[in-house]
Formats: sequence, C-alpha cells, structure tokens
Amino acid sequence: MNGNAVTRGGKRHQFMYVALLAIYTAMLVLIFRIGKSEKTIAIFGNVTRISSLAGVVSTLASLCAFFMVIYFKRRGFITALIMLLTQLALLFVGLFAGKNPTALAGVFSVMLMILAAIFLYRREKKLDHYQSVEMDALQARRKGAELLFEQTATALVNAIEAKDVYSRGHSLRVAEYARRIAEHLGKSEEECREVYYAGLLHDVGKIGIKYTILVKKGKLTPEEYEAIKQHTIIGKQILSGITAYPYLSIAANSHHERYDGKGYPDKWKGNDIPEIARIISVADAYDAMTSNRSYRAAMPQQLVREEIVKGAGTQFDPEIARAMQHLIDIDVNYEMKEREEVKELAGKNELICTAYRNEVSEGVLIMPFITKIRLRSVPEEQADPARAIPTLLLFDSLDGRVHSNPKTVKDLNYFEYAEVRFDGSVSLTGARKSKTETVSHEAWAPYLSQKAEGSTFEVTLAKARDHLLVEIDDGKETRRVTIALPDSTRYTYVALTGEHCHLKDVAIDKTDEMIDAGAIQRIAPEISYIDGPQGDVPNVQVDGFRTAATQGIPVSDGLRLRFHTMSLPTARLIWHCPFVSVFTSEDGVLNGSAFREYALVRLDGEVWEDEDDGIINELTVSRQPGFVGWDAWKEENRKGYDCTITFRWKGDQVTMTTENFGVYVRNTTHVEPGKAVFAALTGDQCALTNIRIE
Repeated sequence: MNGNAVTRGGKRHQFMYVALLAIYTAMLVLIFRIGKSEKTIAIFGNVTRISSLAGVVSTLASLCAFFMVIYFKRRGFITALIMLLTQLALLFVGLFAGKNPTALAGVFSVMLMILAAIFLYRREKKLDHYQSVEMDALQARRKGAELLFEQTATALVNAIEAKDVYSRGHSLRVAEYARRIAEHLGKSEEECREVYYAGLLHDVGKIGIKYTILVKKGKLTPEEYEAIKQHTIIGKQILSGITAYPYLSIAANSHHERYDGKGYPDKWKGNDIPEIARIISVADAYDAMTSNRSYRAAMPQQLVREEIVKGAGTQFDPEIARAMQHLIDIDVNYEMKEREEVKELAGKNELICTAYRNEVSEGVLIMPFITKIRLRSVPEEQADPARAIPTLLLFDSLDGRVHSNPKTVKDLNYFEYAEVRFDGSVSLTGARKSKTETVSHEAWAPYLSQKAEGSTFEVTLAKARDHLLVEIDDGKETRRVTIALPDSTRYTYVALTGEHCHLKDVAIDKTDEMIDAGAIQRIAPEISYIDGPQGDVPNVQVDGFRTAATQGIPVSDGLRLRFHTMSLPTARLIWHCPFVSVFTSEDGVLNGSAFREYALVRLDGEVWEDEDDGIINELTVSRQPGFVGWDAWKEENRKGYDCTITFRWKGDQVTMTTENFGVYVRNTTHVEPGKAVFAALTGDQCALTNIRIE
C-alpha cells in the first residue's frame, strides 16, 4: 500500500471520530435548550422527559461510536465499552428510580467521549509514526533493489562489451544520452529512469552473436549482417522474462527500426515503433558516430549533427531528432562523446620532435580572447641549435587536429594557414600575408647558445576577425607575428611541433580577456562577398552563427521578403544558410530594448524558440518533388539563388512560408496581441544581397 494513502486513511478516521463527537455534543446542547423552553414543557410536560430523551439519544450516539471504533479495529474499543456500560447504568437508574440522573449521564458521556478521542488520536499518531518508519524502510529497500539491478545490468553489459574494445562504454553512454533526450521531451522522472535502463540493456542480445562477427574490422558479409541483426530478437528473448519491466524487451527488440519502415526486425514504421525504442535509436546512432571505431576516429560533432538532420523523418522520429539537435547545440564543449584520458594541450604535455613534424599535438582553438601557452624546449644532443626550434602550426579542421592523409584532409575540411617558428620566421600556406616585428632589441643569438636545460617560452595568441596575432617571448626578446587569414569565417587552431627538440612542461591558459581589435594591425583588406546590388536594406555578410543581421522589418499580412543568398566558400553544413528571426522589441531592433524572440527559422527546416518563455511555434517541413537530397541542396546554396519569404497574419498568429529546391518550410508563431512584430534576416556563413521588401 502507498504510504501516503495509509496516512490519509488514518487522518480520515480521526476526523470522522472527532466529527461524531462534535455532532453528539451539539445534540445535547440543543436538546437541553429545547427542554428548558416553556413551549417544550407545555408539550412534553416537564424537563425530566426531555432529559430522559437526551440520555437516550446520547446513549445511541455512544453506541454508534462504539461500533465505529470496532469497525475501524482500533484498540480504543475498551474505552468506548466502559463509557457505554456506565452510561447505560446511569440511564436505567433514572428510569426505574424515578430520578433524573440522565443529565449527569450526558455530561459523563461527553467527558468519556473526549477521553476516547484523545486516546484514539494518540494511537493514530503512533500508528502514523510506525507507518512512516515502515515506508522509509520500504523506500530504502526499493532504492537498494534498484541499485542492485543497475549494478547487475551494468556488470552484464560490461561483460558483453569486453569482447570488443571499440564498444566499451557504448551502452552506458547510450543510456545517458537517451535519458537526456527523454528529459528534453518532458518525460516524468519515472519515464526517464525507464529510458535509461532500456538504453543500458538495448544491446544485451549481442551475447548470442559469434565473437568473430562482433570484432570483425572489415565489412560484414550478407550472412554476417543477417547474423548481427539477430541481436535484437535475442535481446527480446532474454529480457522478456523480466515481467516487472516490459519496456526492456520492447527497446531491445525495436531500437533498430527506422521511422520510414526500412529497419529491422519487424519493419515497423512511424509511431508504430514504440517511443522508447525511437528514443534509443537516436541515442544509439549518435554514440556510434561520436565514438572511435576500428575503421575511423570519432566524427566531429558538426558532422554528427548534420547526419541527425539528414535522418529526421527517414531513419529517426523528427521530434526526437530535433531534441538531439538541441542537446548538440548546447553541448558547446563537445562533452557528449567517448572520453579519452587527456592532459595539457588536448592529450600531450610534452613532445619529442626528432624529424620535422613527426610529433604534433592536438589543436587549441584561438578566439578573440587571449590564450597563453608556456613551455620549455630542450634541443637534442648534437643538434644544430639553429634548427632545434619549436614551431606553431596554424590551421582549421572539423576535429581540431592536424591531418596529412588526402582523404581525411577532404573529409574533415583540413586547411592549413601557416607555420610559425619560434625564431619568428613564417611559412605561409593558406594565409594571405604575414608581418613579423621584434619588440625587444636583443639579438636572437642567446637562444642559439642555449644550455642543456633548454629555454622557456611564453606564446600569446588572439584572433580578431580575419587577422591573427602571435607573440613569442623567450624572456630576452619578443617576436610579434601578424597573419592575415583567408577570411573571417573559418576557425583557427594552433598545434605544437618542432624539429630536433624536446618540448616539456606544456601549459595552456585560456583567459577571459578579450583582445582589442585595434591591437592587431590590419595588413590586408577584409574579404567581402556582398559587393552586389543593394536593395531596400543594406546587404549583410554573416561570417558565423548570427554574427550579423538586417534591421528589423515590420511584419504585416502579405509581407514578402525577396533577396539573393549565397553560402560562403567555407560553408559545408546544411544549416549554413539564411535564417529568419521573428521578434518583438520596443525599438524594432534585433536584441534591442525589451527584445523577445518568437522564433528563429532556418531555411533548412529547423525552428528554435525560447522554450522557457511560453512561446508556441507550429512547424511544418516537407520534401517536395524537387528535393533530390541534402548534398544537392547545399550545392545550390553555394551557387546562390533568389529566395522569397511570405508572411501571413491572422489574429495572434504569424505564419511564415518559403520553399527552396524542394524543401518547403511553414512556421506559425503565436505572438502577443497588440504588439508590433518584426522580422530580420540573418544566418550562418552566407551572404544576403539585394533585399527587397514588398
């Protein structure tokens, strides 16, 4: 029985008993008052009869109380029995002796009733205490059982995953990602717990798959693929015996079903697939992409997000895919992935560089905030001091790492800007221009005669739009290198390498100090992609996520915005396209006074709103016959095209529609009545020109 229900039952019994006592007392008072009135005396003759009547009534009331106590099986029935017998004795004395002790009987009855109520109340309090203690013990046992279940399930999963080094930790991560998705979807705590356990055991059926198939590094044969697909059925059979948790077998059986009906084992489609399996399907795919495999490293998170977007409506439930996209967007430090043991500089705090670039650290992202790298460099024995020099590699890639394999370079968009040696010399690869200055007046010779303990360096880096500043200080002089990057859109990473030197004690300090843009001397003009024709509002170049936007345009029924859009040369993802912000503010300015954004609609079919602000958006995205795939859609964006966005206003709803290369987007936003609503064009890595308001 639920503990709260027990407590409520005890309080209800107390209330009924006290209520009976109150009614009984009120009856005595009423009868006494009636018995003293002249009219009553004239009708009944004298007070004695009324008093006798009161005694009879009080006795009946006590009898009711007695049976109520027995009915509720409370130990206080002995008290009620004594009270009843005493009152009956007094009543019989009054009837047969011709006396009138019934008034005394009534008073005595009241006293006994009060005592009985107090006695029962104390008993109820003790009972509530015992029940509370029992419920605490029950809850403790339940938590212990849950912990035992989780530990047992985890041990089982670990035993299965021990077969394959590339799957270790997979089920735990899937369980955690699935729980986060469930939370974002607004599921209850109990539902989230069920999703977690289902994710933990979703691959338990692999215990029945041959070891050679599980650990095979190459492509599976058709027969092997059919065998691996059986793990869903085996998992269902194993978990169906846990009848208390039926969702476990459901998730194990159906987590490889696809939203378009092309999955396995049952080829279920859409909402016919149990929701818990649809959640785990997304979490499972996400972890597969963000984990290292024998045939590839973990994918960059941006590419993972794009695959989730591509799979929405085909492989994945669109709503659940959208929830995963949101979790990716707020995971700015890419915490949701297979973790590795790391030290300074993303994995290494020392490098032994013999041949040039034989050892390269992972990259550190350089932002407009000042980043400092400190290290000690010791030359190899017999090495030429002029060559035993550390070097910085400046580059961009989706995973923040240096690559040389042509296929990986292409897949991860690796782009190298320059090499900067610690003697101040620069070798340009993709950067446009560089300039080196020596701030101090000491010669470089002291470095060339460095001792065996090496030299200590402090490197300061910062970026302002398309210019990068590198300062290298060895305590004797400072070399200041300014580099003009190809554009303002790419990221900039720095990695350490060198030749004939041992780099030790590497430490990184990312400060909150933002560099003044004027502190970096501009040595090359900024690249512009918006030199085309002007429309009704100025052209806008958006180098990164919402880094620029048009002015606010008042929204009215029938408003049309026509403009030319082109993705920048660095654009590579689906959402590198125009966005539309629908908002209200007192001054009509994006992010202005009393700003409130109703919706941010991306032309690839995504919409985001402030979920904590009670805003409602109704989004419809459909693929029209002209849609031939996302790769073709991105290519059309790179070429550039003319776009039209139409607004309709009805009541408190503003509806925006557009269609581009087969992607139809319709979003209805519920706005505040009486407030002016504005629209502004923005985006990510795109140029917006010739903007016309109709």
